[in-house]
Amino acid sequence: MRGASGAGRPTKDELAAAADRTIPDLIAPGLDVLFVGINPGLWSAATGWHFARPGNRFWPALHRGGFTPRQLHPSEQAQLPGLGLGITNMVARASARADELTPAELVTGAEILTGKVAHYRPAWVAVVGVTAYRIGFARPKAGFGPQPETLAGARLWVLPNPSGLNAHFTPETLGAAFGELRAATAG
Repeated sequence: MRGASGAGRPTKDELAAAADRTIPDLIAPGLDVLFVGINPGLWSAATGWHFARPGNRFWPALHRGGFTPRQLHPSEQAQLPGLGLGITNMVARASARADELTPAELVTGAEILTGKVAHYRPAWVAVVGVTAYRIGFARPKAGFGPQPETLAGARLWVLPNPSGLNAHFTPETLGAAFGELRAATAG
């Protein structure tokens, strides 16, 4: 990983300066799965790479779930569209923790996401974080896995948040959850 300083990791000053920044979506027309993070963390905003913080388990879960032939480093995210995968976020602005977001930001983010899905037409949308999904889409009882509704024509799935702060899921159980989605997309 490289911070703006060119060092192996962002400095404290670079991380502090990353608050409220945005990073570009990794999106293309007709993807198999568009993964939707809650919002970029400071490491992601400082590096420009999605799910970049060490300890975030997105990349290992993506591989364990069968979406990638090997575990990719966040700096290799540009390979995802070639695998039919993309990444965006419910809320564009970076923060240290997802719980810094307001419900209004999540609702607005869900509306923006709906527009992106209508434009890019992925087959599946996988929201990575059930609480953000529940709030953003006003589905307070939603659980993990396939959802009964679609989003702008795309099938909808909710995955656990892969943040290292989410102690409810181990790397193995996260990988299994991603694997369930992978099996559904192949079927």
